[in-house]
Amino acid sequence: MLNFWQAPLETVYELLQRKAPHLRQIRHFYSESLGREVDFDVYLPPDYHLSSGNEYPLVLFNDGQDLPRMQFSRILETLYYQQQIPHCIVVGIYANHDRMREYGTARQVDYKARGDKAPAYTDFMLRELMPYLLRRFRATNQREKTLFAGFSLGALSALDIAWAHAHVFGTVGVFSGALWWRWSPVSEHDPDADRIMHDIIYKTENPNHTQRFWLQCGTRDEEDDRNNNGVIDSIDDTLHLIAALKHKNFPEHHIRYVEIQEGTHDPETWGQAMPDFLKWGLTLGF
Repeated sequence: MLNFWQAPLETVYELLQRKAPHLRQIRHFYSESLGREVDFDVYLPPDYHLSSGNEYPLVLFNDGQDLPRMQFSRILETLYYQQQIPHCIVVGIYANHDRMREYGTARQVDYKARGDKAPAYTDFMLRELMPYLLRRFRATNQREKTLFAGFSLGALSALDIAWAHAHVFGTVGVFSGALWWRWSPVSEHDPDADRIMHDIIYKTENPNHTQRFWLQCGTRDEEDDRNNNGVIDSIDDTLHLIAALKHKNFPEHHIRYVEIQEGTHDPETWGQAMPDFLKWGLTLGF
């Protein structure tokens, strides 16, 4: 790094050329809703400190502790360098040992009573974290430029919150979503019945048809095939959810499905899919 006082013009030029995001690690953020401290990482765009008047699209991730494992900073740097996405602010929210209780669907728990703290997590997101981010950083509050995504059960949580609050979140990202979440055990007579998120979508009246949905699965996400149709459950659940969206008259161009051949249920596969999500979510319609 050049010394600014010795070579001010050269230093500014070097800063402008750098495309790596600036990482801010926020620790011990106390949530009244959850009754605990929450950790999260904030990935600021490379020009953040050089453009004080700019507001940036906001991308939030549940299970943000998985982002470093997929070398997320490098993914952003590459996309910025190739000018494939606009500069944005990304927030990775860490889960803790209560993950199975805080993630889920706010309407109801699953058949094992998991997800009982999902309403509190929704409250944390909307009443605590979002206001803090908008106050502390120059993130836009335009819902068209606000994205919420997650991984596995964190993806289910992001979808549930975004669906219920479409006036806040314009785009949803579902990486290997735990869309099997159900209110009763699998029945051999109807193995695809009682999936909570599917039911929520089918029963929602007048959904916001401007909302957009990006969904991903890997062909080796799991091995289970509860209905014995030769398709693993995670892919079935995702395709059935897309069918539910289409049944509710969402346009084709508001839905994108990415299937990773040989992809597994891990951050490495999600890292492969990440550029597609960011390019689709941050560029289409902006």
